[in-house]
Amino acid sequence: MNITLTPDIEQALEEQAREQGTTPEQLALDSLRQQFVDPTKSKPDSTFEGSLADFLGDSIGSIDSNEHVPGGAQMSESTGKSFTQGLLKKRQQGHL
Repeated sequence: MNITLTPDIEQALEEQAREQGTTPEQLALDSLRQQFVDPTKSKPDSTFEGSLADFLGDSIGSIDSNEHVPGGAQMSESTGKSFTQGLLKKRQQGHL
């Protein structure tokens, strides 16, 4: 949804946002939420407490590479060197 603001409302939002140390967009969203959303029925996502891993915990996962490669895959080591070697190989093959 897009809402077109009249100049007077836009100016008032900008002034209030500046005074409150926030953005006009966030102030407008907070004001609309306060006016129209029943706090007992909905909790905005921005109030989630915990880490990003906690928030995404049911959607993401990780594996231990030791389960698949003896000694582990060591994929996070020397990534810059591996990237450079890959670029050089592509250049030699004429792909870059």
